Amino acid sequence: MTEKEAPSVLAGKKILLGICGGIAAYKMPMLIRLLKKQGADVRVVVTEAATSFVTELTLSTVSQAPVFKEVIPRTAGEETDWTRHISLGEWADAYVVAPATANTIARLAAGICDDMLTTCFITLRPNRPKILFPAMDGEMYASASVQRNLDWLSRNSCLVVKPESGDLASGQCGTGRMPEPEMIAAAIEQAIVQETGNSLLKGKSVVVTAGPTREKIDGVRFISNYSSGKMGFAIAGAAASRGASVTLIAGPVHLETPQGVATRRDVESAEEMRREAAIAGDGCDIFIGAAAVADYRPEKTAEGKIRKTNGNMELTLVRNPDIIEEFAGRKQPHQLAIGFSLEPTEELQHAEEKLRRKNLDLIACNTFDGMTTGFDVDTNRLTLINRRAEVVRLPLLGKPEAAQRLLDAVEALMGWGTGP
Repeated sequence: MTEKEAPSVLAGKKILLGICGGIAAYKMPMLIRLLKKQGADVRVVVTEAATSFVTELTLSTVSQAPVFKEVIPRTAGEETDWTRHISLGEWADAYVVAPATANTIARLAAGICDDMLTTCFITLRPNRPKILFPAMDGEMYASASVQRNLDWLSRNSCLVVKPESGDLASGQCGTGRMPEPEMIAAAIEQAIVQETGNSLLKGKSVVVTAGPTREKIDGVRFISNYSSGKMGFAIAGAAASRGASVTLIAGPVHLETPQGVATRRDVESAEEMRREAAIAGDGCDIFIGAAAVADYRPEKTAEGKIRKTNGNMELTLVRNPDIIEEFAGRKQPHQLAIGFSLEPTEELQHAEEKLRRKNLDLIACNTFDGMTTGFDVDTNRLTLINRRAEVVRLPLLGKPEAAQRLLDAVEALMGWGTGP
């Protein structure tokens, strides 16, 4: 096997980051480091209030560039760039405002240009993504004025990323929490791919399976696993953002359908998922089997509830179908089959054997430690192996970003000319 560097859409991209005066500003140095680690060039503009939460020195150190706040500098010298508010807007490939406070959202919607952050928003070149991450108390976020301003911005070429629900700085729990840096980086990557329109997935039909399956013992008991479906849903959302027509086949999970997904089919058992996958897979270009399908099911399912007795209960289990292997066995030359392999350690030999045996084009080896990788967590560490035995080792990433990197590898396969 040959090792390759993991590609990143953000490599070489110029990101202008606008930071407002909210408590979530403390996360921004971590975001800057993450973006730079992926090869992006980052410049920072701040509001006056932002400097109460994170210092200009910190931001300048991690970005390795000056931080800008005022359109007209308080001190001037021979090297002063009096048109920096214009040149920054022309320089940027994307403009990210995070956290976006209620005050700044109102100023952006009104077209006010009284500092560097708002002025650069106006001067950004056309066809460059403007991405806002609102973050504030839940009652503020839900207010009519904030929603009106966000609606106007959304209808005028801005991508507004809805805040998460959870514990807020006020001590309350509600919607208004800014996503973690890994999630923000993944959203930026999605927006850049979508804006440039150069994704090979654009117009392709993609099927994604996600989540666990439940295999009934009786009417009230079942065999299952701890899969949350987060990885599969992240892949489905990332594929949709690249212009693919996505069919998501989901086991029993508590997740909202990702934005842009064309079709969602909810199933419970492996047999139900198999039937839906056979229908959707026939006409697809790419099939990604991210579901944690139960390997076995009870041979017989009892009606109602099995009553407890003094003795032991014995169950006879039979093998479930291997959904991704069945698709790969009948796929046409233009179709790609992408599988997953969950391992307690990085057993690449086992994953590579699965790749060959199941006739897959790419397999994602997902190491499991129960804390940062595996089921029901927000991060993953994937190792990608393609049919040429090329290996790409990804670092620990948020699942949305890991999904983007997986799709980068899928597009690399398509670029060989033997895929769809």
